[in-house]
Amino acid sequence: MTRAFVFPGQGSQAVGMGRELADAFAEARHVFEEVDDALGQKLSVLMFDGPEDELTLTENAQPALMAVSLAVVRVLEKQGGLDLATQAAFVAGHSLGEYSALAAAGTFSLADAARLLKLRGRSMQKAVPVGLGAMAALLGAEYEQAKDIAAAAAEGEVCEAANDNAPGQVVVSGHRTAVERAIKIAAEKGIKRAVMLPVSAPFHCALMQPAADAMAEALAGTAMAAPKAPLVANVIASRVTDPAEIRDLLVRQVTGTVRWREGVLYMKEQGVTGLVELGAGKVLSGLAKRIDKELTGSSVGTPADIEAFLKG
Repeated sequence: MTRAFVFPGQGSQAVGMGRELADAFAEARHVFEEVDDALGQKLSVLMFDGPEDELTLTENAQPALMAVSLAVVRVLEKQGGLDLATQAAFVAGHSLGEYSALAAAGTFSLADAARLLKLRGRSMQKAVPVGLGAMAALLGAEYEQAKDIAAAAAEGEVCEAANDNAPGQVVVSGHRTAVERAIKIAAEKGIKRAVMLPVSAPFHCALMQPAADAMAEALAGTAMAAPKAPLVANVIASRVTDPAEIRDLLVRQVTGTVRWREGVLYMKEQGVTGLVELGAGKVLSGLAKRIDKELTGSSVGTPADIEAFLKG
C-alpha cells in the first residue's frame, strides 16, 4: 500500500484527548511537556481535564491538536520505526493540520509549531469582532456551486468558499449577514441542507487578512527545513517541498480555501491508495471514502490504534 499521512484540523478536539497516550508512552508525555514549556502554559492539563469551553478556544485548540498528532508520530517512530522519509508518499493536514504535518516531517521544531499555532489561533480570533463573522456548511453542494452561491450572497460584503472537504460538503465563510444570505440562496437552489457552524470566527476568507499578516511576520523569523516527505498544500492541492514556497503558502492559507477534496484526489492520482490520519478524531479518514471509494482511510489516535497499526 502506498500511504499518505494526514493530520486533523479544528473541530477534532475533545476533553480527554492525549491522556491515554500520555499514560501509555513516555514519548507522548515528552511531547506534551515540550509543548507546555514552549507556550508557558499547562495546555496538557486543559487537554486532559478541560474545561471544554477553554479547550475549544481557537488559540488552545490549534496547538493542542498538533500536540496529540505529534505525540502519535513520536510513539510510532520509537515503537514501530515509522520513518516518514521512506514510508510516506506525502504528508498533508487540514488547515492547522498543515503545521502538524510539517512538524512531523521535520520542517518545524515541535516548540516552533506550538508557538506558531498559538499565535495563529489568537490572530484569527482577533481578526474579526465576535458576532460579525460566520461560517456555514452547504451539505449537498458541489464546490463550483458553493462558489457561485457565495458570490451571489456577498452583495459588497465578504462571502467565500472556505473549505472544500468532500463531494457535497463545502463550507462558506464571511460576514454573518452575507453567510445568512448564502443559506437562503442555497435553500432556493434546492441544496439539501445549509447549517451555521458553531465557530468563533470566519476562517479562510478575506476577513482573516490581519491574521495572515501576523503569520507572515512570525514565519519570516522561524527556521524551516525541507520536509522529509512532500507536503500537499491546502491552497494549491498539489505537492511542495521548498521551505520558502511552503512559508508563502502557509500565509496564503489563512485567507485561502482549504482544497481538501482536490488535494486527496491529487494524492490518489500520484498512486496513493491509503490515508492514515494521525491524531485526534476520525474526520479525515471518514472523508477519504467520500472523496474516492477506492481509497482506504484509517485513524491512529489512541494506544489501541497504535497497537493495531503496528501489527498491520
